[in-house]
Formats: sequence, structure tokens, C-alpha cells
Amino acid sequence: MKNFTHALLGLVLAAAATAAVTGCQSNSDKDKELNELRQLAEMDRREMENQYAEFAAQYGEMKKDIKDDSLVARLDAEQRRAEALLKELQSLKTNSAAEILRLKKELATVRAVLRDYIRQVDSLQQINQALTSERDEARAEAARTRQENTTISQRNSQLSEQVAVASQLNATGVYIFPAKKNGKQAKKSKDITRFTVSFTITRNVTAATGMRTVYVRLLKPTQDVVSNSGTFQYENKNIGYSAVKNIEYTGEEQKVTLYVPVSEYLSGGTYTAYIFVDGQMIGSGSLTMKK
Repeated sequence: MKNFTHALLGLVLAAAATAAVTGCQSNSDKDKELNELRQLAEMDRREMENQYAEFAAQYGEMKKDIKDDSLVARLDAEQRRAEALLKELQSLKTNSAAEILRLKKELATVRAVLRDYIRQVDSLQQINQALTSERDEARAEAARTRQENTTISQRNSQLSEQVAVASQLNATGVYIFPAKKNGKQAKKSKDITRFTVSFTITRNVTAATGMRTVYVRLLKPTQDVVSNSGTFQYENKNIGYSAVKNIEYTGEEQKVTLYVPVSEYLSGGTYTAYIFVDGQMIGSGSLTMKK
């Protein structure tokens, strides 16, 4: 009996020891599992923090390229919301499971809203790009039109100048005859009582026909006007003339003669006659006289 009692006690102690060892192993596994869960929760929390920070930064970037004040205000509100949720997440304790779960759901909402705004901004940018392209094309077209108008204007101006030059009359064969009192040719300047200035206006089919005023400006060797009889306008100033005559120009070749009476002393030297019509000098000729 005594031996049986000892055997039973041994079995009980062995069972107790086995139970004690099993209990220690169970507690160790639980602690290990809890640590792993805590690490996973911390990693999940940090990932959430990174995403909140990234979403806030994306809202900030989108605002830079938007000109719509209303849209900028909405983006700004969403950015502040993401920043506030990030601060709230950072202030929570690791074991606040319910709050972390709530913020995780909020994160999903923030992500969905961000995707919607990204689509809006992208659509708006595409519209702006299309409008910018249309604007640039319109500006280019306006520039081309201005250039074409400038070219046309320049061509018209050149054509007008060419027509003006082509329609200008031309006097050829300008001849100065110094006459004495009896009408014969004077050999010396002191014997001259009249100059006869004759020339031919050439044929010009581009010139307008009609009445013309012809001026003769006869200059002495001293460059003074012989028998100054008045003035006419030439190159925006008034200059003196020696004789004037109205003619009817028909577009065909036409001979013209003007007379310059002399009642003053004339010295020896070169006398030059200039012919003017329509404000243009159309021809000239000269004569040298002895004293």
C-alpha cells in the first residue's frame, strides 16, 4: 500500500510538472503572437500616415496649376482635411484599435475623393489645352492676316509709287534762246532783253489728261531767279519762278514755249532753266553767255 501511494504521488507530481511546463509554453506563444500583432498594427499605421501625407501633398500640387478659384477652394478644403486626419492619426495610441479602424475608413474616403478631383483637374487641363491651342491658332492666323495685309499694303504702296513715277510728265530738248530787243540772238549777256524757253513734253499714256500749269524757273550764274514773278510749292516749300503757262495735256507729245522778259542787269556765266509740272521737276537745260 505504501508503495502504491508513492507511485500515485509520483504520477501527480509528474502531471503537475507537465502542466506547469505546458502552461509556460502557452503564455510564451501568446506573448509572441501579441508582439507580432502590435508590429503589424504599427506598420499599418505608418502606411496610413504616409498615404495621408501623400494625399495632402497631391492636393497642394494640383492647386498650383488651377485658375478656377472655386475649384482651388475645394481642393484646399480637402487638403486641410487630409492634414487634420494625419495629425489625428499621429496622436492616437497604438492600442486605439477602434479609432485606427475609423481613420482607415476615412482614408478610403479621402482616396476616392482625390481620384475624383484628379479626373476633374485632368479634364479641365485638357479643356484648357484645347482652348490654348485654339487661341494660339487664332493668334497665328491673325498674325498671318496682319502680315498679308502689310504685304498687300506695301505692294499697293509700291504700285502707287510706280504709277506715280510712270504718270509723271517728262520734258526733253529744253532750249534757252537769249534774244535782243530786235528779236535776234544776243551774243552777250548785257544785250539780252528776253529769254525764250522751249521744250517738248513727251507722250505718256499713263498720265491723266487735262489742264496743267507749267512753271519755268530760270536761274542766273549767282543762282538768283531771273525776273522773279511769284512762287509755287515744291517739296513742301515755296520757290520762285520766272514764267508760268497753262496748257491742256492730251497724253500725246506736246511742244511748249514760255517767255521770260528781262529788265535787269545780267552778268556773264551759265543760266539754267528748270521745268516744273504737278509739283515735279520734269526737265532742265542750260546756256552759257559772255559778259
